[in-house]
Amino acid sequence: MDNDELKAAWQAMETQLAEQGRVQMELVREKKLDRTRGLLRPLFWGQVLQVLLGVGLIVLGVACWKQNLGVAGLFAVGVVVHAFGVVTLVAAAITLGLMARIDYTAPVLRIQTQMAQLQRFHTLNGIACGLPWWVAWVLVVVAFAGAGRPLSSGPTPAWIAWSLAVGVVGMLGTWLLHYLAQRAPDSRLARFMRDTAAASSLRRAQAALDDVRRFGSD
Repeated sequence: MDNDELKAAWQAMETQLAEQGRVQMELVREKKLDRTRGLLRPLFWGQVLQVLLGVGLIVLGVACWKQNLGVAGLFAVGVVVHAFGVVTLVAAAITLGLMARIDYTAPVLRIQTQMAQLQRFHTLNGIACGLPWWVAWVLVVVAFAGAGRPLSSGPTPAWIAWSLAVGVVGMLGTWLLHYLAQRAPDSRLARFMRDTAAASSLRRAQAALDDVRRFGSD
């Protein structure tokens, strides 16, 4: 074998080794991305449950306002519960849509961008559909009572007024904490609020993506 043949054989071996290394890295990358996708499964089922909750609230709200067309208070409660059910359902559907559009074959940076969009909307979802439960549970209890049979109008029971008052205070207090966290994004409070708002499965998936990106840059 002369020098040219030896050089050609060496280059062919280098090319083959490089290709094998590339394929190996791609396999490892796909395995890590599969793990990332699996970490989001709890969030997926959580959103499915939220869809079912939204449907249940819509059914309850409609039953309440249809049963009490002549009782202004119960009619209003039914409409509010109905509307809250729609918001709950739509927010969960959008979250599921954002999860479905994540392209795991795309570059990691793009996947991280899509994951960040999912996290931002999930936080908004938590505020829009979680915060109102400070008072929404009272309305749901009233709607259950109103959906059973027509009720006559009368004074609002004291426990409802007190429960709503406590709920409003709790909701305003939670909103104030969010406001303070936004004013100081690097504070311990802000980190706590972000960790609370983001689903643990979403945080683990983002950490796994960071690992994939570090792997790709090594």
